[in-house]
Amino acid sequence: MLIAIFSTTLVAFAQNTGTNSPYGRYGFGLLSNPTFGASEAMGGISYGLRRSQQVNPGNPASYSVLDTLTFVFDFGVSGQMARMSDGVNSRDFYNGNLDYVAIQFPILRNVAASIGLLPFSKVGYNFGALRQDDILYIETYRGTGGLNRIYGGIAWEPVQNLSVGTNISYLFGNFSHSSVLVPIAGTASVSEAKHTYSIRDIKFDFGVQRTLPLDDTRSITLGAVYSPKINTTADVTPSRMLFASDPYQNPWQRPVEILPSDTLRGASFQLPHSFGLGFTYSTNNFLVGVDGEYQLWKGLNYPDALDGLTRDTRFNDTYRIASGVEYVMNPYGQRFLERIRFRAGASFANSYLNVNVFNPENNSHTGTGTFKEYGVNVGLGLPFHDFMSGRMSMINIGFGYTRQQPDNRSMIAQDMFKISVNMNINEFWFMKRLMQ
Repeated sequence: MLIAIFSTTLVAFAQNTGTNSPYGRYGFGLLSNPTFGASEAMGGISYGLRRSQQVNPGNPASYSVLDTLTFVFDFGVSGQMARMSDGVNSRDFYNGNLDYVAIQFPILRNVAASIGLLPFSKVGYNFGALRQDDILYIETYRGTGGLNRIYGGIAWEPVQNLSVGTNISYLFGNFSHSSVLVPIAGTASVSEAKHTYSIRDIKFDFGVQRTLPLDDTRSITLGAVYSPKINTTADVTPSRMLFASDPYQNPWQRPVEILPSDTLRGASFQLPHSFGLGFTYSTNNFLVGVDGEYQLWKGLNYPDALDGLTRDTRFNDTYRIASGVEYVMNPYGQRFLERIRFRAGASFANSYLNVNVFNPENNSHTGTGTFKEYGVNVGLGLPFHDFMSGRMSMINIGFGYTRQQPDNRSMIAQDMFKISVNMNINEFWFMKRLMQ
């Protein structure tokens, strides 16, 4: 069953990237935050979050909180509506995603592990304009693909209230960026210039958590995560093909002619050092947490031919700040309303990307620009019992809004509304049953 679920998720990830943002044209696309269900509704906090009922790959040290009898299965789906605007015109896009799937299970006392599949970055855009050269034509830019990661993690609590852990991820994905020229009239062929490349590498994340009990019901948990830089290479394959009609409108047609091109072999790509720090304060009824993250993107290697930028102008060092709260009236109450968990959070980040900016009136290049992202989230955790095992599982429902605010008026702004549903199932898988 687990193999089938992971295989289905791989297919779903490959078929739908879940984004239409034109900023996916640059770098590795739009980056995904590795937060699940409950933590997403709290603004995406994860570094100091330590709970036995949910999987938290944001800090692998959290796995060891699991007791020796419990198996956790976690998966989530979402739907998004994105509105993009240039200040005058706007357009809406709708997407649906299978976001992630993960499991968590004990190995030994104070040792637990997790396995999962989740996105790392997303590329999906389709935009263009009417052009006039010798002929009148439509120039359209299209991109598809993204990076995903299959991770396996383990955590150990060597002494009480101190845990260390690591994730080892197989990072993989394919990108394609293309420019399609479709003549409005005449007999000229449709031309597509396309760059494709794929990345395969190993990613490591190292985490630590320290819990400081204040009394029987209150505690503070401090967490930190470090991810080292990745140096990888990939073959970038450019191609130019001629078609009788638009290849994206008629995907089954064969090209009329394929023009020769040279593959850029062993192109250098790099992903950054990443540092994360966070804490949570929790009681039986209340939890509040704050996260901070910093990534060293500035000056990393990336082929200039793919975006027309340089090593000095392409990337920005990034920071992200998130905070969140959760409240439950009585987690052991008799009434259902008393056990519902109410969540809210907010986040702020700058983009690692710079993009080329052109004046929309005369198409002249005006330099580079970037954007900042603001987000707010609210959510509910709805508990339900497994009457055979007596275990408590959770359905998490979240509502999120994010705003991508550019720093140049010629850039596109995006408002995105997201609804997510996460199923968090806790099972007794390792209890020794008495023989009758």
